[in-house]
Amino acid sequence: MVGLMMGVGFYAVLKVLVGCLYTVRPDQRAVVTTFGAVKRLGAGSDGQALSDDERERYEYPQVEVIGPGGPYFKLPWQRVHKVSVATQTVDLTWDPSKAQSTIEAVTKDNLTTGVNGQIRYRISENNLYPYLFGVESPLEHVMGYFVSVLRERIANFVDPKGQSLLADAVAETEAIAGTGEEGVESKTSAVELSEGVSINDLRKNLPLLNQYMEEQCRSTTGRYGIELDAALITEIDPPAEVDRALSAINSTRNQVAADISTARADSEQQITMSARAVEIATNNAQAEVAPLHELAGTLISIKSEGGSDCLKAYLRNLRVPLFKRTERIYQTESKIEGKA
Repeated sequence: MVGLMMGVGFYAVLKVLVGCLYTVRPDQRAVVTTFGAVKRLGAGSDGQALSDDERERYEYPQVEVIGPGGPYFKLPWQRVHKVSVATQTVDLTWDPSKAQSTIEAVTKDNLTTGVNGQIRYRISENNLYPYLFGVESPLEHVMGYFVSVLRERIANFVDPKGQSLLADAVAETEAIAGTGEEGVESKTSAVELSEGVSINDLRKNLPLLNQYMEEQCRSTTGRYGIELDAALITEIDPPAEVDRALSAINSTRNQVAADISTARADSEQQITMSARAVEIATNNAQAEVAPLHELAGTLISIKSEGGSDCLKAYLRNLRVPLFKRTERIYQTESKIEGKA
């Protein structure tokens, strides 16, 4: 009986000792709590991206973190909290409270769109307190914060390229107005560029939208202990009927742009051909006029050197070869009377 009790006691002690040993994988970090209390190393969490107001709200202490390795020993009344610090991805539609296939957002022109993509994140080992003890389900908070910022951005997004074109066109219009010329047409075309269909602007500027989300969500490290590595928004889709209408609009715009390019090419070709025709006609005219100028210079020289009689003799000599080739001569009455 005594031997049995000693065996049971030895087994219980061995099981407790084995249960007090633990290891930490290379992609893990651990925090040990004693009766629910964690060992604090001092104040000051990773709140560099927080505003002054947020820094007061999300002020968390630094805690002792157990790095990879082991086996480590803990007392039976202590508890080990392990977290993975490896980079992970989660779909934007992830929400433990409901099932959804897309994130709905409204654009500035009141068009409901569906947004899909992922975010890449990792748990900050330098700020484990808010992740483990600060908030319940921190990833759910991060996703809610991310989606809120994303919806606000989509509702107010303006294509920066269209804005710059609009500013240039307004400046150009004001300059033209100062000279008294017409500039309404250029201003109108720039406004159309700037105030086009917003979903097209969003699709064209997905890298810019992802960059904005990464900058705005840097505070999640200080808020929830989760560091956003990258925003990977890949799809922004309108409802099917709106998508068909947008496709028709885009096709029409492309056709108009192609027609304008063709018309410009034709007009430039016509202008070039006209310029060449004018140049050829000018050269022909100059070629025909050149002998006349030379003859006029010769006649002036003869008259200035020999007088009118010499000029008349020169003209008479010029007519002789012509008379030889002439078949019929008509003489006017005034000429006959003058001769009489």
